[in-house]
Amino acid sequence: MPRPLSELPKAHLHLHFTGSMRHSTLIELAQEQGLHLPDALKEDWPPRLRATDERGWFRFQRLYDIARTVLRRKDDVYRLVREAAEDEAAEGSRWLEIQVDPSGYAHRFGGLTPTLELMLDAAHRAAGHTGIGIAVVVAANRTRHPLDAKTLARLATQYMDQGVVGFGLSNDERRGRARDFDGAFRLAKRAGLLAVPHGGELLGAASVAECVDVLGADRLGHGVRAAESPRLMERLADRQIACEVCPTSNVGLGVAERAEDVPLRRLFDAGVPIALGADDPLLFGARLLPQYELARQVYGFRDAELAELARQSIRVSAAPDQVRKDLLKEIDDWLASAG
Repeated sequence: MPRPLSELPKAHLHLHFTGSMRHSTLIELAQEQGLHLPDALKEDWPPRLRATDERGWFRFQRLYDIARTVLRRKDDVYRLVREAAEDEAAEGSRWLEIQVDPSGYAHRFGGLTPTLELMLDAAHRAAGHTGIGIAVVVAANRTRHPLDAKTLARLATQYMDQGVVGFGLSNDERRGRARDFDGAFRLAKRAGLLAVPHGGELLGAASVAECVDVLGADRLGHGVRAAESPRLMERLADRQIACEVCPTSNVGLGVAERAEDVPLRRLFDAGVPIALGADDPLLFGARLLPQYELARQVYGFRDAELAELARQSIRVSAAPDQVRKDLLKEIDDWLASAG
């Protein structure tokens, strides 16, 4: 029998705050507040999305913004992070880096600083509740002004001793070049934060290269389009710059037609470090464990390769050295167990 993937220790490094919400929680909070949800978030969930054109991305962002509106109270934030951590623990995740953009909630919780402090406290409590490690990546929005990104980068550096480990850049690549945000990333990198911008999702290999060359990316959110350039894959492998590959999300947004078309195997075989991610389970209908199941069932990864995928997710994380050492040992134990 194949070894149970839910027992394979792993790190989850690509999970967005709002998108980590349970679908059942979205429904419950909307009912409590008398909010109307579109069919795509109720009966027709998970929604059919195709964001490779402007209309498709607008629809995706609209659904995301609607989901955000149900989080009105501090208790809702604590609940979201606690439930996300419980789901991570059930799937074998032992270290989580959750990506947050405080500006999306700042108007509701008293400004950028109180919002980030609330999210960090929620992460701290959820970690204690579940026994898994949880850190925060502060992410800027490509569709906003680069000065806003600098503000967030400065804020992120002020909370490095309270759980912030990285600085990211999300949203539609087509609406904000990576080079426009180099100032924010210089601030973050200088302070010691990991640089983890999205790139190589809706745009091709050149977008990945720009994130690496201009922003000094330590990891790439998605990065799958790097597979279009053997030379770029070689660079990522040589420098051990990881791609946070999210197969279900790639199919859901039309980046790939089918799961089989996501170049996970090509990247892995080229030596590019991989950290599988779920991106936004609320909109794509699948958390982290199904990504590992796809690796086994669709991409043909054997248990030894699945263990290596898990190891890579640990190695490229911001987990403390002792946590990494312990988790790598547990992965070895999983592989040594009877299949």
